[in-house]
Amino acid sequence: MKIFDRISAWARRVPRLCPPYAFAFAALLTPALAQDPVADFFRGKQVNIYIGSSAGGGYDTYARLLGRHLGKHIPGNPAVVPSNMPGAASNIAAGYVYNMAPKDGTAIGAVQTAAVLDPLFAAKARLKHDSSKFIYLGSATIDYYICIIRGDAPVKEFKDALTHEVIMGASQPGTSTHDFPALLNHAAGAKFRIVSGYKGTREITLAIEKGEVQGLCGFSWSSLSAQHPDWLKSGFIRVLVQENEKGHPEVNKLGVPHATDFAKTPQDRQIMDLIYSSEIFGRPYVLPPGVPADRVAALRKAFLDTLHDPELKAEGAKLGLDLDPISGEELQTIAAKMYATPADVVERAKQAVVYKAP
Repeated sequence: MKIFDRISAWARRVPRLCPPYAFAFAALLTPALAQDPVADFFRGKQVNIYIGSSAGGGYDTYARLLGRHLGKHIPGNPAVVPSNMPGAASNIAAGYVYNMAPKDGTAIGAVQTAAVLDPLFAAKARLKHDSSKFIYLGSATIDYYICIIRGDAPVKEFKDALTHEVIMGASQPGTSTHDFPALLNHAAGAKFRIVSGYKGTREITLAIEKGEVQGLCGFSWSSLSAQHPDWLKSGFIRVLVQENEKGHPEVNKLGVPHATDFAKTPQDRQIMDLIYSSEIFGRPYVLPPGVPADRVAALRKAFLDTLHDPELKAEGAKLGLDLDPISGEELQTIAAKMYATPADVVERAKQAVVYKAP
């Protein structure tokens, strides 16, 4: 900075020495001396990514990949440090980011889609955040949820699960692994017996390997591809049904049916459409309300630039991750529409994800 101070002082003497050239010199010097307030703020800072799930799962894998590359795209190039804050279907992390974390752009929440939808369905007294007021940074991809089942399970197709009981592993209520099979029981008549209490998908997949449970719903296709790419090829598991209206192109090629086609009534289909709409949030990243607008704009741009970074894309391909980024502005619009859903539809959806044993 001393060199600029000397040049600036010399420039102030230029008008006395050579007036005809003073204005032109000052115009050339201004860009060099101009400062970016966003870069100035982030320079030397640490940006924390709070991951609302346990280590080793899909959300953790995506967040740590992002964390390894994000800093070079944020003005000022701050250090980016991911850390896990699991619990309550990411609502602990969401509540921390919303209420406690700095509102200056140095705190990012990597939350599950459940934390986005929960305030729409859950009692407000139970939650510590309002997802309609988050500032959405963007999503790494659209999620396509599926149900998988062990290859040696007696149920071979989803229609068999309408008449035969299947034991499914799950996390706590509010997560896709719990609420999605409960929804299929209610809206499609499936007979899933849910064994809940697992911390995350990593623990549930271990339970499947050990034979403690037979399958798992609300599991993203990208997570299966990244964590257990051999399972499908070896026949250890089968994909039972897609919990998505359109389905993933690769899974569609396998001929796996869509859960919405099994809705018992038009009202059940409407509920499915609402709940499955959360999948477009995929792997969402949020900022607390109150972050200055110029930093929000810079972070949103950095987020998309990072996910289009050739180095990140190459690393993601090696990990088997789907990368189909969505902008923060688009997510903000979708969230607003979701939170404008009529109250009667929301109430029916609340009841649909309450688990009732078959």
